[in-house]
Amino acid sequence: MARKGVSRSSVYRREGSAWLIEIRLRELRQLFHHLDPAPFREKDLDPAAEAYIEDAMREIGPRQTVKLLVYLPKAARSTEEARTLPDAVAHYFGYRAAQTRVELRRLLRRALANLAVGLAFLGLCLWLRKALAAGSGAEVLGEGLLIIGWVALWRPVEMFLYDWWPVLRRVWRFEAIARMPIEIRGAAATGPPLA
Repeated sequence: MARKGVSRSSVYRREGSAWLIEIRLRELRQLFHHLDPAPFREKDLDPAAEAYIEDAMREIGPRQTVKLLVYLPKAARSTEEARTLPDAVAHYFGYRAAQTRVELRRLLRRALANLAVGLAFLGLCLWLRKALAAGSGAEVLGEGLLIIGWVALWRPVEMFLYDWWPVLRRVWRFEAIARMPIEIRGAAATGPPLA
């Protein structure tokens, strides 16, 4: 029986109780963005590597036990960069989790501002509807104002009810990746290489 979050036909192997995210490299710098001049521990991951790791965590599930296995040739495994790789990956995904939390706060602030605008617009529509009710033959226009006023609240309510969940799940994924153990092993003959 498959565990929640991972299908029976998963492309991810298990080792003991941990699901494995495996990356095969010729050299460690393939994992990092080549234009980033930062020190190794603070470098950004290559966008393809970040997407692969995040997609794997999404498929496996952030509540599962997951380990990142990086396969490298012998010469690359004995470098200082290889020894600091777990810290570099944890630092990067910790930073991405913090960035995404900021994005979540911005989304909620924008939703609150949109809600204030929507409520003010609804109030204006209700006031205009009441003013039109004093005249004759304005029922259709009054009903239209009522509908438009409520429609103005649609997007802010959608933001509060639905839009923030995917961002929060992304924070959880990044936090789970930042905490997962990373192991470097000798180059394996098979498996998905890093594109």
